[in-house]
Formats: sequence, structure tokens, C-alpha cells
Amino acid sequence: MNMAFLTSGMMLAFAAFSSFSISDAYSKLLAGQLDPFEVAFSGGVFGFLIIPFIRNKNESYRDIFAPTHPLMWVVRAVATFAATAASVEAFMLLPMPEALSLMFLMPLFVTILSVTLLHEKVSGWAWLSVILGFLGVLIVLRPGMRALHLGHLCALVAAIANAVGVIAYRLAGNDTPRLSLFGSSLFGPLVGDGALMLAHAHWPHGLKTWMFLFGYGFLAALGQLFMMMATARAPANRVALPQYSQMLWAVAFSYFLFHQPLDGWTFAGIIVVTLSGMINWIRQHVLYEELILKEHRAARLRAETHVPDRG
Repeated sequence: MNMAFLTSGMMLAFAAFSSFSISDAYSKLLAGQLDPFEVAFSGGVFGFLIIPFIRNKNESYRDIFAPTHPLMWVVRAVATFAATAASVEAFMLLPMPEALSLMFLMPLFVTILSVTLLHEKVSGWAWLSVILGFLGVLIVLRPGMRALHLGHLCALVAAIANAVGVIAYRLAGNDTPRLSLFGSSLFGPLVGDGALMLAHAHWPHGLKTWMFLFGYGFLAALGQLFMMMATARAPANRVALPQYSQMLWAVAFSYFLFHQPLDGWTFAGIIVVTLSGMINWIRQHVLYEELILKEHRAARLRAETHVPDRG
């Protein structure tokens, strides 16, 4: 694989997770100003601005409404609706690192669903990673020693919903147009959050509020675009590593923007959660490098044993 191409994929992945992190900060800045469902609804509205950059030349805009696998389209839409609504509420109620540590449980739920629904084989390294991540979350939350509330439940719901969305992507296969995949992530929040916000929604007032809404919705969609571009340039195991840069963003925002310092136990739990993801990534990285090495050896062996045709 071309190293320049691989590096560009990694940089795009960093840009994607940076966009997601700043988008989450904007949603937290709107706490107390707007209903969480209204904020999540705006993500679908402003996300439409990204569609022209996602569409392939051979795709029609009608592909948004014409999914190859209708059932999986609906599942992804519902999962995205639940994930966006729950994550906005979680970030509004919790310090960002604490909410994010719970959302990092997504790999645990993906692993469980992969085994039960897809009947995939999961390595011992993967189980070690998800179990370590779960222990890290327990350190952060310390159940029985501190009160848990709606924010923690919402972060957990967001992790489960995102995991369901991942499984739906796998079940849909590789023949689904990109516009269809992206469309489900827009219409889920538009329909679900739009219906739930009616009871409490009001027209946003002030330029600052509109800027925060735009920042939340546009940057979340921009992150999706960067992620699609990254996965086209680098293997999935490389693209996944920058996800943990979100925790750095979350800690920085918590201290400097929201003035919510974290205690020692929370820091320890965050480190354990991050290490759990790193273990899985390192294992995938080693397997990937071994595969590339085997391919190089096989190619060299074929070249050495090739006898030219002397005519």
C-alpha cells in the first residue's frame, strides 16, 4: 500500500474524530437553551449540506430514498436517531470525558452482537479488549459509591444504538450506495427527533445559538464525510486508532471550556478504557503487518522461481 495514501487516510481519520468532538462540544454548549431533541434534529437538517460531496458520479439523489436493503435502512435510521438523541442528552448532563467513556463501550456491544447475530468468531484478544474497557467504565462510574442518573443511561443507550448501527451496516453488505447509507443517518434524527421535539421546541433566538446549532449539525456530517474518505485510503484497523483522540479533546474541553475538572479515579478509568481500545488495535495492526509480509514473501518467491520464456 502506498505510504502517502495511507498517511492521508490517517490524517482524514484524525480530522473526522476532531469534527465529531467539536460537534459534541457544541451540543453541550446548547444545554439549557434548547430541547435535546431539537438539537439532534438540527443535525439532520444541516447534514444535508454534505450530501453533494458524498454522492458518487454514478449515484442518483433518489438513492437516499431507495435503499438496497430496506429493513437494514430502517434499522440504521432508528439506531442513528436513538444514538444522536441519547448522546446529545448525555453530553448536556455529564462531563464530556465521563460521557465518552461510557460511549466507548460500543466495541463491547458490537462484539456481543457479532457473536449472537452474525455468528462471527471473536479472538481472545478482542474479548480481553472489551472486558478491560468494561472495567475501565466501572472505575469511572464507581457504582454504589456515587449516584448515577439520566446522563449515564443516555450515554449507555448511545453506545448500544451505535453498535446496532454497525451491525446493520454489516448485514446490508457492500452493495449499498453511499447516499443510501448516509441518508439513513439523516432521516433517523429528522423523523424521530422531529416528532419528539414538538412538545418543547421553540424557535432558536440569537446568532450565537444558531452558530452552535450549525456547528453541531454540520461538523457531525463533515466527520462522516471525512470518515468515508479515510476508509477508502487506509485499512479499518488504522482508521480506528484516531478514535481515541476524542478523549483528549473531551478532557481539554472539560477543563478549559466547561470548567469541569476530573478526579483521579475518573482519570484512571479513562486511561484503562483507552488502553482497552489500543490493545485491540495493536493486535489488528500486528495481524495486518503479518499478512502484508506474507504477501511480499509470496511475491518474491514467485519472482525467484519464474523461468522466462526463451522462445
